[in-house]
Amino acid sequence: MTEIVLMSDPKVAAVPVQECGEPLVDVRRGGLLLVDERKRSDSAGAFAHLREGVLDRLLEAQGQLPSGLRLLFVEGYRPPSLQRRYFEEYAAQLRAEQPDWADEQLRSAASRYVSPPEIAPHSAGAAVDLTLADDEGRELDMGTRMNASPEESAGACYTYADNISVEARSHRDILGAALSAAGLVNYPTEWWHWSYGDRYWALKEGAAAAHYGPREFH
Repeated sequence: MTEIVLMSDPKVAAVPVQECGEPLVDVRRGGLLLVDERKRSDSAGAFAHLREGVLDRLLEAQGQLPSGLRLLFVEGYRPPSLQRRYFEEYAAQLRAEQPDWADEQLRSAASRYVSPPEIAPHSAGAAVDLTLADDEGRELDMGTRMNASPEESAGACYTYADNISVEARSHRDILGAALSAAGLVNYPTEWWHWSYGDRYWALKEGAAAAHYGPREFH
């Protein structure tokens, strides 16, 4: 299996950003995507926003899915302050479980599950957490719940984990084929996390720069 590049890798932070200025748009408009509200954290619904180019690619991916399947959108944009809180909380949890780890080891382990805030694709409006559902909105079996940690899932949250069922593997492959064809890249420690235009995407795709950098929600 290809070596996984984690978000904490200096190669990710080294990718320059040439901010294109594309707006954040509400993915709920038009009702083209199924949207789950489990990650809503404010009245403005920041979670349901993505850069325009990312949403366009999601809709393209949805058009590639087999009949009877839909994308189920769970979380897009995440304010930098919320991203920092998530990262610090998970790092503190790991610190309590592994008190002998050096700071860099802790940061690397934490980044399997939560991106370091300064380069986080979610805070650029470039990343989406999503899954597959049927026409009735029922989630398909993907092998783990969405946002399962590596510890909780015994590593089954990794996109290419081998400790999942044949059915779950098939569903992951269907999701991945549609999103990849539309130009998004996966973070391989999280089967549900896909992005376009951010630093991680640029590194994986060999682009000279990212299109989207972190921004505040207005």
